Amino acid sequence: MANSDLASSDLASSDLASSDLAIGVDIGGTKVLGGVVDTNGSILRTFREDTPREGGDALNRVIASVVAELLTTHKTENIGISAAGLVSSDRQTMLGAPNIKDWDGVNIAQALNKICGINSIVENDANSAAWAERVYGAGKGQENVIMITVGTGLGGAAIVDGKPLRGANGTGAEFGHMRVVPDGELCGCGIRGCYEQYASGTALVRQAKAAIARNPDSAKDLLARGDGTIAGLVGSHITDAARAGDRLGIAILQNSGDWLGQGIATLAMLFDPSIVVIGGGVIDAGELLLEPARRAMMREMPFVGKHPVPEIVAAKLGNEAGLVGAADLSRN
Repeated sequence: MANSDLASSDLASSDLASSDLAIGVDIGGTKVLGGVVDTNGSILRTFREDTPREGGDALNRVIASVVAELLTTHKTENIGISAAGLVSSDRQTMLGAPNIKDWDGVNIAQALNKICGINSIVENDANSAAWAERVYGAGKGQENVIMITVGTGLGGAAIVDGKPLRGANGTGAEFGHMRVVPDGELCGCGIRGCYEQYASGTALVRQAKAAIARNPDSAKDLLARGDGTIAGLVGSHITDAARAGDRLGIAILQNSGDWLGQGIATLAMLFDPSIVVIGGGVIDAGELLLEPARRAMMREMPFVGKHPVPEIVAAKLGNEAGLVGAADLSRN
C-alpha cells in the first residue's frame, strides 16, 4: 500500500538544483519511508509503501519503487538507504540484517541499480540517525557525538572529529553488543550480557514482568493499561504509567536509565564525546529515563572530577532522523 505526502512548497522546490537535493529511504519493520531532503534538512516530500514480509528481492523492488516515485517530482542523483544491520565498508552491502529475511550478504546498491538504474549508498540506521542529529538536531555543531537509540534493541553510532565512525569493515560502534555483565542475559547475537539486554525496550519489559511476578499487587495500574495480563504488557504501558506517577513504572524506568548511564560512562572514556544523544521509542519517557542515566554516568565515571563528562540529551528529529541522515550522507 503506497502513501504520498507532497508539501505545499514542493512545486517551487522542484526548481532547486539537483545537487541541493537528496533522497533518503528508511527501512522499517512495517514501512519503507522515502523522502526528498534539502540542504537545510527539511523534508520536501515523502512517499511510503508497506515493508514486504518476505524481504529479499521483494524489498529491493519496493525500495526502488519508492525512489522512482520521488524522482518523478524531484530530480537528484543523491540517494541514501538507511537500514538496521551490519553494513559493509563499501556502503553497498548488507553483511547481516537480523530483522529482514534474505538480506544477509546482499549488495543492496547493486540490486537497486539492476532494478531501476539508480546509484545509491547504504548506511546503518543508527549511523544515519546520528548524522542527522549532529547536522540538524540535538548535536548540531558538535564534532564528537555519541548516539544511542533505545528501542526494541539498543543501537549505537559515533561521530568522531566530524565523521561517522565506521571502522575497518563498516561495522564499528555497535554499542548494543558490548558486554556489560559476564554470563548475563542471553542476547539475540548469541552471547550473554550485552548492553542492550539491560538498557533497551525489551529489557524494560522483561524487568517489569519480573517485578510484577514478585509483587502482583503493585502492578494493578500498570497492567490496566494493557489487557490486564503480564503477557500483554508492552514498553509504552510502562512509560505511560510512569509519566502518570505510577511508582512501579517509575522504578523500572529508573533502573533502565541507570544501566544506560553505566554504559555511557564507559563510552565516554572510549570516545570522549561532547554530547550523547538518546533516541528511539523509549525516549518518550524523557527525564524519567535521562536523569537516572546522568546520575549513573557520574557515579561510574573514572577519574571523577577530573575527566570531562558529556551532556546527555534527548534526540530532536524523532522517526525522521534515519531518512534525513541517509539523504545527507549520500552527498558525502
